[in-house]
Amino acid sequence: MEVRGLSKSYAGRPVVTDVSLEVGAGEVVALVGPNGVGKTTLLTCLLDTERPDAGTVRLDGTPLRDQDPEMRRAVCAVLDDAGFYPDVTALEHLDALARVHGVADPDDLVDAALAALRIEHVADQVPWTLSSGQRRRLSLAVALVRPWSLLVLDEPEQRLDAAGRSWLADYLAAQAGSGRSVLMASHDATLVARSGARVVELHGDV
Repeated sequence: MEVRGLSKSYAGRPVVTDVSLEVGAGEVVALVGPNGVGKTTLLTCLLDTERPDAGTVRLDGTPLRDQDPEMRRAVCAVLDDAGFYPDVTALEHLDALARVHGVADPDDLVDAALAALRIEHVADQVPWTLSSGQRRRLSLAVALVRPWSLLVLDEPEQRLDAAGRSWLADYLAAQAGSGRSVLMASHDATLVARSGARVVELHGDV
C-alpha cells in the first residue's frame, strides 16, 4: 500500500493532514499516537469507507476503491465488532465468509480459526450473545478464514486478555513472515514490539 498526501477534515476542522506512508509486502506497520490524532480516520480513508479531502491510496499500484471486488478480496479490515450477520451463529458467520471467498477446505479452516481464537465453546451462539471479548476474538477470526494480502486493524488489542494479545502479536509476525502486509493502529507497545512492527507516529499536527 502506498499513501500520498492524504488529508481529511470534519466541519472545517483538520483531523488528518498530508499523511504519506507505505506498507510493504512482508511488513507490519503500526500507527501510534494519543487519542484524537486521527488514527481511525486515517484507516477509514485508506479503506475508502470515508472519502479523503485530498491524497491518493494505491494497492499494488492500483487506486484502492472499496467497491472494487478485487480490492475487497485483497484487503481484510477489522475496525470494530459491529459487522456480524445478526441471525447466524459464530460458526455459520465464519463458514459463510470462507465459502464466499472460495477457500479450500472451509470446514477445517473455520474449526482451526475457532480453536486459534479460543472461541470453540461459543461457536453455536449468535454474535450478540457473546461477551465483548468474545466478539473481538470473532472479529479477528475473520482474518483466518478468508484470503487477503493486506490486513488493516484498529486497536485489535482491545478487550483481549494477555494470552490473546500474545497470540495476536505472534500471528501478525507470522503473516508478515509469509509475505503478507499488516497495517494497524495500536496503543499496546508490547504488541507493536512483539509483532515486529515498524512504527509510524502520528501527532496532533499531522
